[in-house]
Amino acid sequence: MTTILIGYACCSTDKQDLTVQRAALEALGVPPDRIYTDHGLSGTNRARPGLDQALAATRAGDTLVVPKLDRLARSVPDARGIADALVARGVRLALGTSVYDPADPMGKMFFNILATFAEFESDLICLRTREGMAVARAWGKLRGKQPKLSTKQQREVRRMHDAGDHTIGDLAELFSVSRPTVYRTLARRTQDAGEANASTA
Repeated sequence: MTTILIGYACCSTDKQDLTVQRAALEALGVPPDRIYTDHGLSGTNRARPGLDQALAATRAGDTLVVPKLDRLARSVPDARGIADALVARGVRLALGTSVYDPADPMGKMFFNILATFAEFESDLICLRTREGMAVARAWGKLRGKQPKLSTKQQREVRRMHDAGDHTIGDLAELFSVSRPTVYRTLARRTQDAGEANASTA
């Protein structure tokens, strides 16, 4: 029986790109038309249409390929649940070049370690988000929509955006402003930098 490779890639923010993950999956032998993706959805969100399609496309004897485990799940229970469900259906799970083997104690331990690190990273992101919200509350920006951002708030918007953990929509909601306001705030930094360079030239 010929093994069919089904690929899955995911990125959690609109700012991120799936190109690298797609290239990695193709390098592993996954045909481009068999790669399913989710864009703007994190591994903590189990309601991912692309993942559901990838899982539905697999049959007994097939292999589901993901670049890294954290693209598949960001919690130990979810990672275990997906892996166990695949094994029960006779579908193999490949994490990059390594094929998960539940019968191998070392492989099983390594899988659990990867899942633990993925969950830890997710928890750190949530912590940073809560800290950002605390800063926003301290500035009173969650009490109602304001037309403009202060200098400090603009710096915080840029910092959080550069960190890559928040989409434009997240920042707009967090600081109670419109998306255009966030875009203008980010664009203003580029404009200011250009003017600064021109003045020193």
